[in-house]
Amino acid sequence: MDKCLFCRIRNRKIPSLCVYEDKMVYAFLDINPVNEGHTLVIPKVHAADFLSITPSELPGLIWGVQKVAAAVQKGTRADGFNLIVNNFRAAGQLVDHVHIHIIPRFNGDGFQHWLGKPYEDGQADKVKEKIRTFLK
Repeated sequence: MDKCLFCRIRNRKIPSLCVYEDKMVYAFLDINPVNEGHTLVIPKVHAADFLSITPSELPGLIWGVQKVAAAVQKGTRADGFNLIVNNFRAAGQLVDHVHIHIIPRFNGDGFQHWLGKPYEDGQADKVKEKIRTFLK
């Protein structure tokens, strides 16, 4: 039996409230929703995190997220929605299977975004260059 929780959900070994399924993705309601309609979209192939999904599988995941997000917003009459992907424990990933949260948002729902902090003088340029060295 597969040890991955989301693979077991996808394979219907664990019950879920599926809202959409096609050949690439499986989407189901989160059991601890931020707001009503909070949905998770997973690729049917196992990939531990967003960086592990193959380039050939990524378009199907993103297309599925777009399709489900539109339905979630309309179905819940949400004023907007957030897409969130947590990668690795430091970012809050609890299940090692890439998944994208679709969180319906309502004006005044109280959901808090992160607090930003400005760069110190010259720091942004240094960070930009560190990142760019890995994009060559």
